[in-house]
Amino acid sequence: MTTLSPSTTAFSTSARPTTSTLTSYKDKATTPIPSSDTREERRRVHHEADIVIVGAGIVGCAAAVAFGKQGRSVLLLERSLKEPDRIVGELLQPGGVQALEKLGLRDCLEDIDAIPCYGYQVTYHGEPVSIPYSSISPSQRPEGRSFHHGRFIQKLRAAARSTPNVTIVETTVNSLIKSPYTHEILGVSSTTAGKPDYYFAPLTLVADGYASKFRAEHLPHTPEVRSKFYGLELIDAVLPAPNHGHVILSSAPPILVYQIGTHETRILIDVPSNCPTASPAAGGIKNHLLNVALPSVPECLRPSLRAAIETGKLRSMPNSFLPPAQQSTPGLLILGDAMNMRHPLTGGGMTVAFNDVVVLSQLLSPEQVPSFDNTRAVVNAVRNFHWKRKNGSTVINILAMALYSLFAADDARLVALQNGCFRYFQRGGKCVSEPCGLLAGLIQRPLVLVWHFFSVAFYAVWRLAVEGSVYRIPYVLFVESLLVVWKAVVVIGPYLVWEARS
Repeated sequence: MTTLSPSTTAFSTSARPTTSTLTSYKDKATTPIPSSDTREERRRVHHEADIVIVGAGIVGCAAAVAFGKQGRSVLLLERSLKEPDRIVGELLQPGGVQALEKLGLRDCLEDIDAIPCYGYQVTYHGEPVSIPYSSISPSQRPEGRSFHHGRFIQKLRAAARSTPNVTIVETTVNSLIKSPYTHEILGVSSTTAGKPDYYFAPLTLVADGYASKFRAEHLPHTPEVRSKFYGLELIDAVLPAPNHGHVILSSAPPILVYQIGTHETRILIDVPSNCPTASPAAGGIKNHLLNVALPSVPECLRPSLRAAIETGKLRSMPNSFLPPAQQSTPGLLILGDAMNMRHPLTGGGMTVAFNDVVVLSQLLSPEQVPSFDNTRAVVNAVRNFHWKRKNGSTVINILAMALYSLFAADDARLVALQNGCFRYFQRGGKCVSEPCGLLAGLIQRPLVLVWHFFSVAFYAVWRLAVEGSVYRIPYVLFVESLLVVWKAVVVIGPYLVWEARS
């Protein structure tokens, strides 16, 4: 954190703020709004705007477009504008596509070889079940998209660059600048082309990702890493169900497969911390891939997976849980993975991100908050944002973490719940349409999630009774049923508490 003082002299000539800028932005609220040309010059020459956004990724670009279209002056800062190369952020659920349309960014999914996704196929110990996205209306079929992450980011950046009132700068942000008088965040200090640089605005939006350098100082929670996804790119893979995401469940940790291009398919293999089959003594991660993951996938995928293991580029990504938290630092808002993360098993991260931008841009619209110089109004809007976003984010956060907890463990009661969940999907009707609607970000009602989760628990008890020996039925009904339902409470309960209290 950089704190300004009257003796501060480190500002470059082009970025040096006026005295009024350092002491208070509020005086500007009564001055006439400058012309577009003047505002562009202030961004380019004086590095001043209505909002500084740190990070030109999913959240940063979407927010820049949303606020730029509202007439706000936006500085979007990014360390490197080269096309990123990541193994996550490649699947956008239908709810995320809808949010993208609300932001006017739907065309960013075009001309990047994106693959339509119409639902999931879940394979449980070799037995598949189809979980299609349910139609919103007879004429409208929900559609997700999967793609190369970097291509999508470059389209979002191009959209931000072409939006009026937005200036993108390639610079490395080092710290936030704090006023010694009001304790507000006034902007950021950075390094541009090897030289110190400074950018100022009454509101700074930080969206610098899962490894955020600003989270620890301003948010109460730290990410909890329980496993890693090891990712490979399969070439010309034969998928059991084209245009569907695939979740492969067995005695091994979960595996996620989805096509990201005409010839490319992403496979993400979950490896829990301290996994014995991935230990150095057992032969490391390659041993796990060959002897645990490879036999678990459908036979049609094995040739391409084996080829990728032998010759492909293996990369890993931590799977983190970070509950959201209320924010009240004047002049600052942290968004995206820097503020809230869940396991990527359900592919809900970008859907949460785009919905967050939709909600935030509505709460901070010029009709609601005419000027970001009104710090109190902005802080109140940020508080409202924390609770208003929960209808969408709570469902996806809890669903992702609860399903991972359910399918990544081998406890006897969890195995019963796993079987109950799969058999529940096989029933069809609302037993599959509503859970898939939750997964897709189309149903944003937490009570629907709780209802189906415990319906699965009781159905799991029923399956134990009908699949077991007759003489065990009394034990299952009076003992095992309580243990299974209690295990369901243990799985989902902590995440319900996190969402309710944070």
